[in-house]
Amino acid sequence: MSIFNLPDLGEGLTEAEIVEWFVKSGDEITANDPLVSVETDKAIVEIPSPHSGRIQKLFAAVGDIVQTGKPLVEFVSDEVHEDSGTVVGKVVSGEERIEEKAAPLSRKTGATVKATPSVRALARQLEVDLAIVSPSGPQGTVTAADVKRVANRLKELGPLELLHGARRTMASKMTLSGAEVVPATIVDDADIDHWPADRDITVSLLMAIVAGCSKEPCLNAWFDSHSLGRRLLAKIDIAVAVDTEEGLFTPVVRDAANRDYHSLLQGLKQLKSDVKARSVPAQEMRGYTITLSNFGTIAGRYAVPVVVPPTVAILGAGRIEPQAVVVDNAVVAHRVLPLSLTFDHRAVTGGEAARFLAAVISSLQAATESR
Repeated sequence: MSIFNLPDLGEGLTEAEIVEWFVKSGDEITANDPLVSVETDKAIVEIPSPHSGRIQKLFAAVGDIVQTGKPLVEFVSDEVHEDSGTVVGKVVSGEERIEEKAAPLSRKTGATVKATPSVRALARQLEVDLAIVSPSGPQGTVTAADVKRVANRLKELGPLELLHGARRTMASKMTLSGAEVVPATIVDDADIDHWPADRDITVSLLMAIVAGCSKEPCLNAWFDSHSLGRRLLAKIDIAVAVDTEEGLFTPVVRDAANRDYHSLLQGLKQLKSDVKARSVPAQEMRGYTITLSNFGTIAGRYAVPVVVPPTVAILGAGRIEPQAVVVDNAVVAHRVLPLSLTFDHRAVTGGEAARFLAAVISSLQAATESR
């Protein structure tokens, strides 16, 4: 018997959702044949079998979330297998005696919960997150009665809907952003009344971001929270937020600074088509250096877009509509594009962000034709 665990899928990913099993218990499989497909970081990844043998047991069902290094499949095989970087081995279990004493439990959110081991066990049994429980015990200790009270309330509210796929990934990234980033946002407008009707707004925004990064390279950077250092990046890889029914996807337009209008237009059309078909490779949604969110195609004028570490900036574009502007001492109606720039104030100063946004506006207002 041997256990095949969920392998490290790269990019620091810690979990994956089971999308489809290609085998069932009792099936024979050959090494490198498709074993299971999983969804991680907004992409579908097919995992091959590490070796030949018979499937004894599947440890997860479709829709389950599996942590990296946790069991996926148990094999029956007479072969001897060497470790090739994938976790393979026996599952072991053990027991631990814990003295019944209230102790603080630190959370990733920074909050601290005081509860005894038995109360924490009760919370796990009743599926209650101790972080949402108001303590009534001595010195702020959560009691069993507190946990049961919350469990009853949650039961009244109905079942918890676990997030999956793109929505789960989005929630994880937003949690990381909230815990690490110190955000600041500035807003302004670009007068685009002179644009031809066939000029692509998103491509124009991509080109404007390139202009902004040329003016202030520090917004095209990664920030290291632990070392309090930044890496200024020469290549501009722009993540473009794409809204779908399954959630938010962020395919990456690579090397935007060295591409012209038509190259960016074709690349953007291909990325959107791949997102719709759910065929974007995982690597094409990673490693971006700055983000664009063109939410105005749906609704909204200004926003506070969320910066996802390690990047330090995101540009949001709002709904284009006629506004009153003064031209030659006369008030006229022009089409105006609202812009919102959120930046990580640990890595970017207000002056740098303002000069970046000014360069973006200058680029947009200088554009005259669909190239």
